[in-house]
Amino acid sequence: MMWSSTGAADSNYAEEASYCTDTCSVVIFGEAGAGKSSLVNLITKSNRAPTSCDTMGCTAETTMYEHEVLVKNQTLKVKLFDTPGLNEGSEGRVPDDEARKVLKHLLRKLKEQEDIHLLMYCVHYTKAVKALCRNYKLCSSEVSTRCPIVLVITGLEDKKPEMEEWWRNNEQSISQLNMTFAGHACVTALDIDEYATERLKLRHEQSHYAICKLIEECRARNKAKNIVIFGETGAGKSSLVNLMAGKEVAITSPDTQRCTMHWQEYTIDFHGEPYKVFDTVGLEETQLGIKEYLESVDNAYKLIKKLDAEGGVDLLLFCIRAGRLNTTIQSNYRLFHEFLCEKKVPIVLVITHLEREARMEDWWDRQQSTFEKTYGIRVADHACITAANRLDGRHKDRYEESRVTVRTLVEKFTVDDQKSLWAGGNSRFVSFMRKLKGFLPEPLDVKKKDIVSRLMQRCNLSPDVAKQLAQMIKQV
Repeated sequence: MMWSSTGAADSNYAEEASYCTDTCSVVIFGEAGAGKSSLVNLITKSNRAPTSCDTMGCTAETTMYEHEVLVKNQTLKVKLFDTPGLNEGSEGRVPDDEARKVLKHLLRKLKEQEDIHLLMYCVHYTKAVKALCRNYKLCSSEVSTRCPIVLVITGLEDKKPEMEEWWRNNEQSISQLNMTFAGHACVTALDIDEYATERLKLRHEQSHYAICKLIEECRARNKAKNIVIFGETGAGKSSLVNLMAGKEVAITSPDTQRCTMHWQEYTIDFHGEPYKVFDTVGLEETQLGIKEYLESVDNAYKLIKKLDAEGGVDLLLFCIRAGRLNTTIQSNYRLFHEFLCEKKVPIVLVITHLEREARMEDWWDRQQSTFEKTYGIRVADHACITAANRLDGRHKDRYEESRVTVRTLVEKFTVDDQKSLWAGGNSRFVSFMRKLKGFLPEPLDVKKKDIVSRLMQRCNLSPDVAKQLAQMIKQV
């Protein structure tokens, strides 16, 4: 398998665009001569992939190209797998049987590595729609339903009145043949030279954008939902992670770090959906001091940067232990719901250690007014549960009931994409740290040099950037 150098994103936007650390793997397949290699060049805006001017395939083996594309002001790393053309005769560069074996092997390997995000079916506009079924079935049978397949129709540079006309003419036939595509793009992948007309240049640019948009939409569809769990140490946050996951993935030892904003990240999966869970330590019952505030500086910076890179926050789970009602729960509520997420992310209250209640929901019936009237805490919903997975099975039924309750709420409040509402970046960090200072006892003051030192040593920031952020935090 060949490895190609990474192309750069459009320089005009590189400084303004946020950078996504995820990599989106795209497998491009289709008949020989359909324009797969030209499609690679269209995406990368280069001539790295060799192309042919006839219907004879020019890709003899699977070739992988790395590139960075810019969509919606975000730079996304992409791996493009250009595969040998299908349906070539025995005289072709790669006989059809061999090409199909190569494609199946690639799909199975990427599936095992959980490194396949999109299948791009490349077809030439002259191909009859009915003839598309065989190759579609080959690939759809090899991947799970969670891996989308999109259709890209090439050769439409002269289509009138516009390239999209092909889709309007053939959409019904595609549906009747039971081929389901997560998206489509009608494009031209012709090379552009100095003699190209303005109309062709425009269609070429439209085609590049349409393909990049398909890739971004597929990444968003496959991307795990981000859940931030917060609360005091001992509330049962790690046990809640294990409850949702259905297995032991989080450490539940009492020796876990207690410093403010310390966090652990876990990836879990249930009902076919991936979730990234950030198990986060909030404020403890004692008042926040200078030492704790400085500890939170680097933890908060890293967490906000991580959430920003992952696309934001979908859901807050506020975990408290039954019987532990104090003013700290109000502080934690404000810390995460108001300060971190600006009240823009749904929040669900999860009350743990209720296995001994006659009816777990009775606790909420007794305490609901206290949350709203005494502490000013208003949530989108709540869950009264036990996260105690006893080996002797004393609470087995209630444990399973709790798992269903929490999973149902998670699915309910992450069904719509809330991430676009969440703003990260340095401005969010500065705003968060300013507001966190409000929990400091008077007349203690945080020194600028201590913040600078923390950001430089723990977050590897340059002196200039660290000083700038520290100065902004100090300005009240």
